[in-house]
Amino acid sequence: MPKENKKRGRREQKKLKRSRDEDEDEVNVRKRQKSQEPQQELDLIAVDNVEGLEGAPAEIPYDGTDNWEGGEEGASQRPFYGNLEDEEQEYFRHSDELLELNDFPSDEERSLFLANVYREAEGKELKLACSQSCSRLMERLILLSNPDQKKKLFGKFSGNFLHLVQHRFASHCCETLFIQSAPIVTQDLTEEVETEPQPTDSKDEIYVSMENLFLYTLNELEGHMPFLLTDRFASHTLRVLLVVLSGKPLEKGSTRSLLQSKKKEKIEINHFDADSAIFSLHQRSVPESFQFAIDKIISDTVATMDTSFIKILATHPTGNPSLQLLLELELTNSATKKNLPSQKTIISALLPDDITSPESESATFVNGIIYDPIGSRLLETIVAFAPGKLFKQIYRTTFKDRIAALSRNEIASYVVLRVLDRLSKEDLQEAVDSIIPQIPHLVSRSRTTVIKKLFERCQVRNVETEALTTAITEGYGSDPSTLVLKMAEVDADVLIRATSSSTGTSEAPIKPPPKASAAQLHGSLLAQTMLSVPGSSSTLIQNSLLTLPASTLVAMALYTTTSRLIQTALTPTETNLIFRRKFINAIVPPQAPSYSEEQDVILRLALSPSGAYVLDSLLAGTKQLFLFAERIAGRLATYENLLRDSYSGRIVWKNWMMDLYKRRRGDWIKKIKGQDTPSKNK
Repeated sequence: MPKENKKRGRREQKKLKRSRDEDEDEVNVRKRQKSQEPQQELDLIAVDNVEGLEGAPAEIPYDGTDNWEGGEEGASQRPFYGNLEDEEQEYFRHSDELLELNDFPSDEERSLFLANVYREAEGKELKLACSQSCSRLMERLILLSNPDQKKKLFGKFSGNFLHLVQHRFASHCCETLFIQSAPIVTQDLTEEVETEPQPTDSKDEIYVSMENLFLYTLNELEGHMPFLLTDRFASHTLRVLLVVLSGKPLEKGSTRSLLQSKKKEKIEINHFDADSAIFSLHQRSVPESFQFAIDKIISDTVATMDTSFIKILATHPTGNPSLQLLLELELTNSATKKNLPSQKTIISALLPDDITSPESESATFVNGIIYDPIGSRLLETIVAFAPGKLFKQIYRTTFKDRIAALSRNEIASYVVLRVLDRLSKEDLQEAVDSIIPQIPHLVSRSRTTVIKKLFERCQVRNVETEALTTAITEGYGSDPSTLVLKMAEVDADVLIRATSSSTGTSEAPIKPPPKASAAQLHGSLLAQTMLSVPGSSSTLIQNSLLTLPASTLVAMALYTTTSRLIQTALTPTETNLIFRRKFINAIVPPQAPSYSEEQDVILRLALSPSGAYVLDSLLAGTKQLFLFAERIAGRLATYENLLRDSYSGRIVWKNWMMDLYKRRRGDWIKKIKGQDTPSKNK
């Protein structure tokens, strides 16, 4: 066995001992807090492949402490706001628990409690925001605060935002403060709000509008944007601030994916909906100063970054989402559109020359990121928001002849979806003809998102879908009894066993199968889309559903993923009246079975969270099929006690207006025939 190669003698042993002692001293130096000794030089970890580039930021590794301030500023000065005492931490933790439960007798009691917490937190706001155990309390305080209290918090954070947005815990508090303060800016613009200062404890306190508070925050961050774009924590906060300034919806799916990661903890308060939720799903009105601020941020950021560094950001895990948002704001802002030819912009840095030339720098860049898991997301933004002329050049150069091959790729197919959204009728027809030969391959690999998008765009552009439907039949097989099951990737026998219930008066079925896979979800969405497209595609799915036995249809109605397919099939259209009559008879037999045989289908649906939605769809689709509604209501009335003991059952009882059915049958009939039904409360 070979021996270790090492030097002999006492001198070598002394040298080794001296080296180990020096290493231990270096470790001890690193472990010292800043309060004990000034921070020594740190080894900066630069963004990959950007050493020497102009404007290229460096990133500080996280040191594991609550008061970590990573980044360029953190390297030179890392402010320490102090620690909370044990008694203070215990008080704030208890307050956090009470706010989370939100079990106050009245809103006034809660307001008084909030005022007391704010009084105890006076002068400790920064400590709370930077505390691992109490930062959640600060977020809940922001959620429950009134406009004046939020403005005071802005004042407390003022002058420290540059450090707070880089902090592991305080950055989340800043995000919550920005999001919850956005509606106040909108309300100041759309409503007649008194701008006089409210009574305060300090006579010298000056009234400041929420608009100015946001602008003051921007002034603090000005000059540090290139670094913040790639900071581990500040990049998320910066994106939130940009979205607030732009007026974009805060809770829309496409926006939320840019603002936060899937692992982000959601701070909630029981039985409380923040007022900002009303504004979060819609475009918000913002002052003109915000638009000017965005223009300045984009121009200053681009001016301080080298073109090579901007391209490197395209594939940087942290910098890419920030670059996406900046590029979207640049391309959708009318002010920046006018100046595109005359000034340096993000799009001109990414695509500096004529992309129609195959050997151009722009074409090389696009071809380089189209298959990249991170860079392709930026290409999606370019395709979605680029001016019409530039989009046509990109499409004809990169996608037109390769769209069939790109649709087969797991990464590039998402860019293809964005391309299909912007194609004209003629180009879409050519794309359909190119992709049709690839459909069997896409079906075999359960990649149905491109197929679904083709049906959607064909319906919008009035393109014939007969060839698409034929290709779907060839891909899944011509047997109608298995078409829908193959499309949703479910096994009928397994599904029936998983959703079956015991005989007798069992109140709820056995737990459904595990959470649906992505393939099951996408297959179900494809079937739903085909049902919504008139013609051969909807007829194909309808015929497949009618060939399935009642037990399989009920099992599909009880399973979350396939339940949405059943709901779509029951949705009334101009051409599916005959199909719905047959389909309802297939799901809900005219005669209820006896308990000795099996549990009634109506009861099983009503006691299931997924099945309850199917009953609601049955109610919405019985305006022209009133006899079915009356038959189902009669059977629901026989299970009143069971329904009232179940949450889903109570919702069904309310939506079907069963109290009105039992007391005033005539009024119930008028409401059902007129479809004057209440909205779903789920």
